[in-house]
Amino acid sequence: MIGGKHTSLRDVRPVEAGPRSARWRRVLVGLLVLIVGAGATGLLGVHSVTSTGTDRGYEVTVEYAAVARAGLDVPWQVQVRQVGGVDGPVTLAVTADYFDIYEEQGLDPQPTAESSDGQYLYWTFDPPPTGDLLAVDFDAYIQPSAQLGASGEVSVMEGTERVATTGFHTWLVP
Repeated sequence: MIGGKHTSLRDVRPVEAGPRSARWRRVLVGLLVLIVGAGATGLLGVHSVTSTGTDRGYEVTVEYAAVARAGLDVPWQVQVRQVGGVDGPVTLAVTADYFDIYEEQGLDPQPTAESSDGQYLYWTFDPPPTGDLLAVDFDAYIQPSAQLGASGEVSVMEGTERVATTGFHTWLVP
């Protein structure tokens, strides 16, 4: 009550107290500008890289999304070269749980045989018609529910032994 009258101005800041600090508003606006700027320049989109391993006359190269976001299409392609040409079936061993972050659309070409030991998927492919390069494309996008990312490796199998191994990691941003 002011001067014997009820008033709704009790919570109004008095002029003598001066203006409130704008520091937190400036910090939040600055953060928002950084996020919008990162998105506008493509820093929050898909960034693909390649990784290569060689051993015993094989070269295995994987192109994959190093940085991605949920719901986006991403590359994942394996290329296998063999000194003197690929002359027989090629078996790839790929870390099985890496693919938990994906919604699969298909594998091209389809393997002639598939198996798993729980840790690795084993895909066997017929030799390519040209004989010098086997290329396998995994058509997929990141699951909308995927949050953190995943790591894996792919190897060319020679009998029961993994050779020409290369690793990869996909980091997911919000």
